[in-house]
Amino acid sequence: MKQELSEKWIKASIIGTIWAASEIVLGSFLHNLRVPFSGNILTAIGIIILISISYTWTEKGLFWRAGLICAIMKTMSPSAIIFGPVIAIFTEGLLIELSVRVLGRTYPGYILGAMAAMSWNLVQKIIKYIIFYGSDIVGVYTDLLKFAQKQLNLETDIVWLPIIILLILYALFGFLAAIIGIRVGRKLLKQPPAVLAGAENRSSFVPQNKTKKEFNYSITWLFADILLIIGSFILLNFTSWIAWSISITGIIVIWAFRYRNALGRISRPKFWIVFVLITLITAFAFSTVQEGKSGLINGLLTGIQMNFRAAVIIVGFSGIGTELYNPRIRNFFYKTSFKNLPLALELSVESLPDFIASIPDFKSLIKNPVSVFYNVLSHANIKLSELRKKEKFFQKIFIVTGSKNEGKTTFTQKITDELKKNNLPVGGILAKKIIADSQIMGYDLIDIETNNTYIFLRRDENTGIEKIGKFRINQIGLETGTAILSPEKQHGKKLVVIDEIGTLELDNKGWAGCFQKLIISSENNILITVRDTYIEDVIKKWGLTDPVIFKVSEADHLMAAKLIIEKTGL
Repeated sequence: MKQELSEKWIKASIIGTIWAASEIVLGSFLHNLRVPFSGNILTAIGIIILISISYTWTEKGLFWRAGLICAIMKTMSPSAIIFGPVIAIFTEGLLIELSVRVLGRTYPGYILGAMAAMSWNLVQKIIKYIIFYGSDIVGVYTDLLKFAQKQLNLETDIVWLPIIILLILYALFGFLAAIIGIRVGRKLLKQPPAVLAGAENRSSFVPQNKTKKEFNYSITWLFADILLIIGSFILLNFTSWIAWSISITGIIVIWAFRYRNALGRISRPKFWIVFVLITLITAFAFSTVQEGKSGLINGLLTGIQMNFRAAVIIVGFSGIGTELYNPRIRNFFYKTSFKNLPLALELSVESLPDFIASIPDFKSLIKNPVSVFYNVLSHANIKLSELRKKEKFFQKIFIVTGSKNEGKTTFTQKITDELKKNNLPVGGILAKKIIADSQIMGYDLIDIETNNTYIFLRRDENTGIEKIGKFRINQIGLETGTAILSPEKQHGKKLVVIDEIGTLELDNKGWAGCFQKLIISSENNILITVRDTYIEDVIKKWGLTDPVIFKVSEADHLMAAKLIIEKTGL
């Protein structure tokens, strides 16, 4: 069966791609100019994008999905380092998602989510240093602050003071980003989308994969890399410096042979400058605590050990990141609840050049951020309208459900009548009850387009051989219904109705084949009626992605018709 991409993932793809475009374009600009707090600026841009677009796109789960897509798209940047940005961006989207889930789409929900997302930059930096250098880095930091406290004759403990000050600054920056995002979102609600001008004059961007296609991916090597990292940590913690220095050097050499770019970061001058600084600072910190020559030697060895640990993390995770590009691993997503992710990423890659063209220069962003973000995010609405015209991405399944004899057909007929009043092309079949002497004697098929009626089910034994419950199926009626529901007959119809999908179809009979063909053709949106006891089986059998479900006992047919129009772009 052809897999379809849900609307929620479509929107997440658009948001994530805008976010990624800003990360790639502005990130490269800020990085090349070495602008201070460039990471915070990029996080602020992401926060503004998420908050503002949520005023017009209100589906739950958009934030973390957009964060996931942006994080993966970020790896296409030639200067990107996989794990740091991936974790940071995804976590930022997740934190805003959690805040809005708890506090709602309110000022407190947006502001607290933004402050938490911005503060994550500081938290991740601290975690990164601990992971890279181990718990010894905490001891070095503490000893240095205590030494400074002693030299300055301060009675107050200043160990936590720098971190608290930074955390407050980060939170305030997040607060500011939230306010801008709220203002942009409110402007998007009040004013129609603006058409971007000048995009065609901007430079385009071609995504670059950091790993060559001819690389010999291996699941075995992926697990081997993980085991080598674990083994390196064990060596660092439980063996002498001679043993771990020789062993880890050998492991890094193995990685260097396997991965051509594995030594890229540790061969740069910056790494060795940091290596020397960390070693000397650690030696100094230890010598202030442990007097004598032994303190200096222990400090030097500890500093070298911390740097070896950092080298293992950098090179080892670089190898793991390479192996994760394995097509077998990507295809695994199709079998999980993330089966929409690869399709969303394909759409993001396709859309990325357009969105990169819409990203303004940094000077314009600083001068008038609200107007700039408004223009960029208006482009998101335009892009969504374009994608809605591509029905292969946007086939929607609607299900009218209820208990036996609760009025599913009547409810569905009211929906189709409402759509017809709006001159919308609707086709398919309804099943009309035939009642005599207060008993249901059978069902007739109604062709929604022509209103012609055909015999389908009867109690009469002469009606047909095949049975469903106490009724016999009229073969001519079945063939007529099959012809009505054929993709050729329903060509041009924006919504096709099948009343109903039940036990017969679950047994691959009745309208099962018609339903299957309509799903595969992807030209039509589909509305089916299903008894509530069978709805889970129907969704599972046909692998329906994010169907919109109307319960007869709870829904209103006018609201249902309106939602169908909104969801399908009719």
